[in-house]
Amino acid sequence: MGPVTAGVLQLLALIGALAVVHAPLGNHMARIYSSPEHLRVEKWIYKGIGADPDTEMRWTAYLRGVLAFSFAGVLFLYLLQRVQGVLPGSLDFDSVEPAQAFNTAASFVANTNWQSYYGEQTMGHVVQTAGLAVQNFVSAAVGMAVAVALVRGFARARTGELGNFWSDLVRGVTRVLVPLAVLGALVLVACGVIQNFSGIHEAGQFLGGPQQWNGGAVASQEVIKELGTNGGGYFNANSAHPFENPTPFTNLFEIFLILLIPVSLTRTFGVMVGSVRQGYAILATMATIWVGFVALMMWTEFAHQGPALQAAGGALEGKELRFGVGGSSIFAVTTTLTSTGAVDSFHSSYTGFGGGITMLGMMLGEIAPGGVGSGLYGMLIMAIIAVFIAGLMVGRTPEYLGKKIGSREIKLAAVYILITPALVLVFTSLSMALPTPPNSMLNPGAHGFSEVLYAFTSAANNNGSAFAGLNANTDWFNTTTGLAMLLGRFLPMVFVLALAGSLAGQQPVPATAGTLRTEKPMFTGLLVGAILIIVGLTYFPVLALGPLAEGLA
Repeated sequence: MGPVTAGVLQLLALIGALAVVHAPLGNHMARIYSSPEHLRVEKWIYKGIGADPDTEMRWTAYLRGVLAFSFAGVLFLYLLQRVQGVLPGSLDFDSVEPAQAFNTAASFVANTNWQSYYGEQTMGHVVQTAGLAVQNFVSAAVGMAVAVALVRGFARARTGELGNFWSDLVRGVTRVLVPLAVLGALVLVACGVIQNFSGIHEAGQFLGGPQQWNGGAVASQEVIKELGTNGGGYFNANSAHPFENPTPFTNLFEIFLILLIPVSLTRTFGVMVGSVRQGYAILATMATIWVGFVALMMWTEFAHQGPALQAAGGALEGKELRFGVGGSSIFAVTTTLTSTGAVDSFHSSYTGFGGGITMLGMMLGEIAPGGVGSGLYGMLIMAIIAVFIAGLMVGRTPEYLGKKIGSREIKLAAVYILITPALVLVFTSLSMALPTPPNSMLNPGAHGFSEVLYAFTSAANNNGSAFAGLNANTDWFNTTTGLAMLLGRFLPMVFVLALAGSLAGQQPVPATAGTLRTEKPMFTGLLVGAILIIVGLTYFPVLALGPLAEGLA
């Protein structure tokens, strides 16, 4: 079997597995977020935090809950890193320096999981499990809660109430993420991923010195890292490390975990708004972009240019032989079209166009299918933009799911889509203009520029993957990427929840002969085109300076 055929078969197997679980899991999550009942363990949690889960919240109260909980998470995780040196189970690692501790705390709370440190040389067992792994669960649940609030905005009428943040947060953890993570961790352990609290061991000589490895609760963190579209690895090599991802099967299974909840949430959306066909239209848009990007990536990485690539069967530099070009390409596209940030290969070693595809995936807003929760609300924002464009074409007031898209709604949507490009372009330009930040680049020219552009694209879009080559462990990059992660995560949520409140307060308008049918393939095509055109106009100049220039050279 050739490498191209193997890659295509992996892709087909992945699509088949997602098709099987899409409806059952999506229906299950719709029931969870619509049920008035609370589990006993959930009641204990509500009592412990002093929350009333049955109190409905307007968008401002919902937002206050999101921001208060997330701020507390940043503070706790920062302090935990700063006192690591005196904690048991620290593996004798020192406390983390202030700038790096801030960056890491912002990163994991913002569901970005950008790492400017070597995991196996910096973080002990307590920080990994009580700090980072916990944030992997709750930051994902926050994204799901905000997405559900927006869906309720479409589903409800003449009310400003969007549900209860604390109830949505707790249910996302206890009824969705924890059960799936337990099952996934069992699969990973059975397939060779380690799970222990071992200390540091020497494993012989390597390049003239002793090679040391430490164990850890890797499987339990690996599964929520992928399932919650987080991405922070226990080891510096991330999902290329054999302790995290030992076989081609685990590689495909981890890709499946990344896509599982974002894909299924489209079904949840359809069920909650009373039209599963609307969910299928959103899913079709996501699938069209994802499959197209995978096909482009495989084409660029399998392209045989020169005898070395012909002999290897593709561009294998920076890729694990046990995964090959096909498995690595699917992983790279999936992790950058979601907010995961896990990597099983070095994106810096991809071809010029291949590296550009990973960047473009993040620049789309990571909406195909996107992060847990954030992918769905990002795609719904783009759907509102597409409906508005269609309304301009025919001279009719735009409507989506029976809600009029007036000046307030379109302003909120427009500001949403401008936030992350502004963060990416401003921070990248500052880093290139100031005298010291360019010293962190490993490579000169277009590739070095791509290292910086990728870093801020990853941070502002809450992805967390790195291009490799850039030394991001400096005060400048730790501070600026930390700010980009926090602003890129929580500023958009402000406008998403404000939009949800505005939509929930409307009286639905009945469909007429002139109403745009947003569940039809024509709308899917319009939505795909709107996404690509908007992103292309925004980012093409900066892409031309980096990956496009390198690819054409």
